[in-house]
Amino acid sequence: MRALAARHGIRPRKSLGQHFLIEPTLARRIVELSGVTPGARVLEIGAGLGSLTAALAAAGAAVTAVELDRALVPALEEVAAALEGVRVVLADALQADWGALLEGGPWAVVANLPYNVAVPVVLRLLDEEPRVERMLVMVQREVGERLAAVPGHPHYGAVSLRVAWRAEARVVRRVPRTVFWPEPNVESVLVEIRRRPAPAGVDEARLFQVIRVAFAERRKTMRNALVRLGMSRGEAEAALVRCGIRPEARPEELDVAAFATLAAEVPA
Repeated sequence: MRALAARHGIRPRKSLGQHFLIEPTLARRIVELSGVTPGARVLEIGAGLGSLTAALAAAGAAVTAVELDRALVPALEEVAAALEGVRVVLADALQADWGALLEGGPWAVVANLPYNVAVPVVLRLLDEEPRVERMLVMVQREVGERLAAVPGHPHYGAVSLRVAWRAEARVVRRVPRTVFWPEPNVESVLVEIRRRPAPAGVDEARLFQVIRVAFAERRKTMRNALVRLGMSRGEAEAALVRCGIRPEARPEELDVAAFATLAAEVPA
C-alpha cells in the first residue's frame, strides 16, 4: 500500500479523515466477519488504496468501491484492474444517489469509514437505502460505541436511538492503531449493524423530534423535555405516567420503544 501510494504521489489527508488500512491479514478477517459470500453485492465506502477492496474481491463479492478523493482514484483503479467484480465510483457518500448506483439487492456495506463522516453515512444508509441489509464498518471507538450503545451506556444518545429504530448494532472487536497509515490518535472498532423493520404506526418525524429535544439537554428530566415541546408541566407528567415512565427519568434511561410510545403522546 505504501509503495502504491508513493507511485501515485499520495499522502493521507487529515481533512478527509483518511487512515488507510495497510494490514492484509486484518482485511481478510474483516471479510470473514462480514459473512460475505461469492456473488454478494458489497458497497465499500472510502475504499482508499484498495486493501479491503482486494480482500472482498478475493472472497468473490461484487464490489462497488466508492471514493471521494479524486487523487486516490488512479491508485484504486490500478488495484481494481487486477481484480474481478470491482467497480470504482468517484462519489460523495453523503450526497450519492444510491438508487442510481446500486442495482438490485440485497446489499451489504463493508468499509473502513472516514472518521469525519462515519455517523452521517451510517444514518443516511439506514434512513434512505433499505436494500442495505447489513453493515460491518470500522470507525473511531467512541463513534462505534455511540452507534451500538444501549440505555445507561455513557455514549448512549440520539445517534444510538436513530440506529436502534431501524437496526440492531453491536461492537464486534477493537482494532489496533498499528494497522493504519498514518496511525490515528484514537482507537478504532468494528461495528456490525443488521437492519430490522421499524415498528409500524409511529410518526417518525415526531419520534425523532422528541429524541432530539430530550438529548439536547440530556441531564434534564423527560418532564422538562416535554415542556420544551410545548406541553404544560401537568400534561407532561400525565403523559409520562400513561407511558409507564417516571417524570424524573432522564433520556439516557429510555429505550427506543419507550420513546416511540411517548412520541404518540406529544401533540403534532
